[in-house]
Amino acid sequence: MTQIDLRAGENLGEEYRAKNPFGRIPVLELDDGSYLSESQAICRFIEGLHPDPNFFGTTSEEQAIIEMWSRRVELNVMMPVAQAFRNITGFFKDREKVVPEWGEVAAQAAKAAVAIINDHLADNEYLTGNRYTIADMILAITLNFAKNVGQDLLAAERIARWHAQVAARPAFA
Repeated sequence: MTQIDLRAGENLGEEYRAKNPFGRIPVLELDDGSYLSESQAICRFIEGLHPDPNFFGTTSEEQAIIEMWSRRVELNVMMPVAQAFRNITGFFKDREKVVPEWGEVAAQAAKAAVAIINDHLADNEYLTGNRYTIADMILAITLNFAKNVGQDLLAAERIARWHAQVAARPAFA
């Protein structure tokens, strides 16, 4: 594993961009020397090598439901949390134009989305029912990141219950 110093902008250098031209993490180097980026693509690759336990579904319907919830989390929670972080904290002000007002709007959008998910969890142990999937992983990681950057979205009762259950899994230790 190679550590990348994001604060120093190491991911924006020519050497790193040869692996991922978008300069984002993570990147996985494959045995043939090529590179695969984007977390979900890397997880699908790993699951192809090690299919048990399965996190992406086995039937077409299950795969579609898991994909639906993954996208809902990415678009409605992860992206607004990231936009709020980028625009409110000024962390990236040396690399991009930041708009604090947009950050506040994004933070409110993330809160609204988490409220919808909280309601959904009234009848579901996990996002897709009674089974832990990649959608739960994405949400847990997003909520942890949000809390670490000052956007605590864990106050709602069902979200707190769900998060405690997911965070107790060995992979989150």
